Amino acid sequence: MDEFWVFGYGSLMWNPGFPYEERLTARLGGYRRSLCVRSYVHRGTEERPGLVLGLDRGGSCKGVAFRVAAQSWPDTLAYLRERELVTSVYLERFVRLTLSDGRQVRGLTYVIDRAHAQYAGAVTIDEAARIVRSAVGRSGANPDYVANTVAHLRELGIRDHWLESVVSAMAVLEGGD
Repeated sequence: MDEFWVFGYGSLMWNPGFPYEERLTARLGGYRRSLCVRSYVHRGTEERPGLVLGLDRGGSCKGVAFRVAAQSWPDTLAYLRERELVTSVYLERFVRLTLSDGRQVRGLTYVIDRAHAQYAGAVTIDEAARIVRSAVGRSGANPDYVANTVAHLRELGIRDHWLESVVSAMAVLEGGD
């Protein structure tokens, strides 16, 4: 492979944690961004799981593609595996991405394993808001993760109406206390 690309659709968009040569918005077909992962480590605990993003089947997803220099690829791959495969809820996949400049490239991303116990499936907006609102894990508060994702998507000109609705529902719940 001549070029190494990584596709981020959640926190990788604003916190990749690895060096890269190029960063562009990109579209991935066949998968959609979804709060479909019960987080027992980064944004919740086993006693009080949070919800984090996964790529689930269907639709398409806009996110960010990072081109990684060949000499950095081995360390980047090791870092991503340590970060994303903590509980093996994600499957590592190489996918076809369409970059914002029109190029099509092959990139690495992590999709949800629907057979894994942490797969939450489709949750309603209200259910997601209730779960996210009270969860905290090793990487911080679950509401911060969701709000940061929405904020960074907006900065990139990407709208995720479902995720925005979850943030709005969390605000309503906060006002109800």
